[in-house]
Amino acid sequence: HHIMANHELQACEVMAFVLVAFPEAPPEFRMGLARIIDDEQRHTRMHMQRASELGTEFGELPVNCYIWKKALNYTCVLDYLAGLPLTFEGRNLDHTVEFEDIFENAGDSKSAAVMRIIHRDEIEHVRFGWEWLCRLKPADQSEWDAYCEHLHWPLRPAKAKGEVFQRAARQAAGLTQEFLDRLEQAEPDLPE
Repeated sequence: HHIMANHELQACEVMAFVLVAFPEAPPEFRMGLARIIDDEQRHTRMHMQRASELGTEFGELPVNCYIWKKALNYTCVLDYLAGLPLTFEGRNLDHTVEFEDIFENAGDSKSAAVMRIIHRDEIEHVRFGWEWLCRLKPADQSEWDAYCEHLHWPLRPAKAKGEVFQRAARQAAGLTQEFLDRLEQAEPDLPE
């Protein structure tokens, strides 16, 4: 739970950074992002509490700044949408189910319940990213092309999925069949 709290906290901080870095973003986008920040804070607290219950206080283990490092490349809201909601949170649609299963199999139903709650929230976060990508991209550009164009190396479509692709969760978030097919087939690649 410690590293998951670290990731949730970074997501929260990066979202706050996006609000400050891109003041020209539509007010509706900004209000929606503020609501998601509230979710990210709740997720951070849930992981911190569960880690504490298991004997580890947040900060006792090393943390990373991977999500922050990727956010430093954002030059516009579309970069954020491709990077955080559609890649990191998209991947978490898979990871939350994977970890829920791991925790259940280990007999830790409390941790599994945390992952279920976060999974449901992540569907809405991915939906937010998808809806705003569709609204802000050029009208003559496909969703897939807009998504790929706004990813910065090493983020690529293959980074948006875990071990088991949770298609139904992404469908619930509103992603199109064509986008899902391309995402599911995406393989790791090298920089151009």
